[in-house]
Amino acid sequence: MSGRLFGSPMFLGFDHLEQMLERAGKGAGDGYPPYNIEQIAQNGLRITLAVAGFRMEDLQITQEDNQLVVRGRQTDDGEEKVFLHRGIASRQFQKAFVLAEGIETGGAWLDNGLLHIDLFRPQPEVRVRQIEIIQGGQKRAGATLKPRSTARVLRPVTDVSDS
Repeated sequence: MSGRLFGSPMFLGFDHLEQMLERAGKGAGDGYPPYNIEQIAQNGLRITLAVAGFRMEDLQITQEDNQLVVRGRQTDDGEEKVFLHRGIASRQFQKAFVLAEGIETGGAWLDNGLLHIDLFRPQPEVRVRQIEIIQGGQKRAGATLKPRSTARVLRPVTDVSDS
């Protein structure tokens, strides 16, 4: 095996999962702001980020394809403050969470310096479909198969009648 997680021929169409895992691994190094992820229901999650000192206007949440991106950027309020000790971070941040297919955002709110984001996965409908097995050489009525590509190499034609 070549070191690929989904390199087995039994895993068809899972290339995007491998890409998501790589993307998630790249963003795992920065621990600011600290956050919790909790399960709040069978199909529900809540992400809570500690964003002390940030106002609602300083925060932005977007869903870009399968990523939930939280950005924070504090703006100066114009006041010159003299700090004797500055222990509350006021730097900008961007935190990205890779979402599984079908995860939806339920809402977000800021409460006492904590930003809460609820996520949920709607219950999919269970679909069972019977696949008909037919005898080799027979065609099922109404069934159409896509023909294989019959691409040909085209060569330029030279006109010899003007010689």
